[in-house]
Amino acid sequence: MAIDATANAVTTTGEPGVPAPAAPRPTLDQDVLAELYRLHGGYLLRAMLRVTSGDRGKAEDIVQETLLRAWQNPAAMHRGPEHSRPWLFTVARRIAIDHYRMQTARAQEVADEAPEDHAGSHDPYDEVLVARDMAAAMAGLQPHHRDVLVELHMKGRSMAEVARVLGVPVGTVKSRNFYAVRALRPILEAQGMAWAG
Repeated sequence: MAIDATANAVTTTGEPGVPAPAAPRPTLDQDVLAELYRLHGGYLLRAMLRVTSGDRGKAEDIVQETLLRAWQNPAAMHRGPEHSRPWLFTVARRIAIDHYRMQTARAQEVADEAPEDHAGSHDPYDEVLVARDMAAAMAGLQPHHRDVLVELHMKGRSMAEVARVLGVPVGTVKSRNFYAVRALRPILEAQGMAWAG
């Protein structure tokens, strides 16, 4: 015996057999979305330009899709636009990875080589996240320590070059580097990162 479920269905309107209209999905307020773009759009675009090797069209597409997802997920912005950058970067990273995977999947389909012959691709997205995390960790250091780390380890300058750039003796550069690394190491370990310098 088959039972017709729609015959017994009663909706909030009280009409049998007529399904209730779906409640509209909440979206982010237009002013909040504009504030998100104002605060974070430039940072997102610069990061995505690095990820896409300077392809501005792809980078802008990723930023636009990221903001669209923010618009569709107002609950993710509950702390306010000024605190939304980590969420936005995570979403942008996932979108960029999806774009990258789609692009490489298409290229593999066309290629004559077997998948096992194809060397593993370099994934630049993790580098962007590591750079962002490193910048956040270094923000907790004193400026003179941060300057030495940037010049010595990120720009790859010698001790003598750093001393000349910063206008301090070489011994001071060595001392500041020692204390900066010592101060940075527990910050990185707390974030699950390790100092590679």
